[in-house]
Amino acid sequence: MEHFFTMETLWNLAAIVFIDLILAGDNALVIGMAARNLPRGQQKRAIFWGTFGAIFIRAVSTLVVVWLLRIPALMITGGVLLLWIAYKLIVEEKQHEVDAPSGLGAAIRTIVVADGVMGIDNVMGIAGVAHGNMLLVLIGIGITIPIIIWGSTVFIKLIERYPWLIYAGGGILAWTAGGMISGDSLLTGHVAVTSAMKWGVQLVLTVGLLGVAWRQKQTG
Repeated sequence: MEHFFTMETLWNLAAIVFIDLILAGDNALVIGMAARNLPRGQQKRAIFWGTFGAIFIRAVSTLVVVWLLRIPALMITGGVLLLWIAYKLIVEEKQHEVDAPSGLGAAIRTIVVADGVMGIDNVMGIAGVAHGNMLLVLIGIGITIPIIIWGSTVFIKLIERYPWLIYAGGGILAWTAGGMISGDSLLTGHVAVTSAMKWGVQLVLTVGLLGVAWRQKQTG
């Protein structure tokens, strides 16, 4: 267990929590909107059980993706997808429209389904950072659960006040994507990828993506 608490692992854990917060803020709004028509006494139950179900599905999905990313070429595919997610995170203005059911069971189902659809970016980001470490995935999600349930709205306000947090989140995703692409076994099996080469790929992709996204944001 002492080998778990290395600087690299702690950095990856912090990155998982930060990515989940950045990408889960909109999910928190959807959760609130899905429960808004319920009586006050049922709202907390819908949010709790809906979030619990959504987190369970997300955890299982992430573990499956972590395992799948061991297959040659899928790391490259996942990295490219993560770059697109990072770009959309910075550039797109998200809409939060969701039906608000009047029944507790329907509200819980709406929360679980909506979060499952919206949580694809979370799953890819966390799986990329984890580098196959299942325990890291579970700890990161465990830390984030109470924050998503009780504190995501506060984090959303922070993002609105400090827009650079979105760029930081996009940068972490792009850096992670670079590591996924340069670390794919399809590539490393034919080319001796050094640490300097890996960092170079990550730096070029991160700076390039942030530059393109910033320019698009200014002109769009």
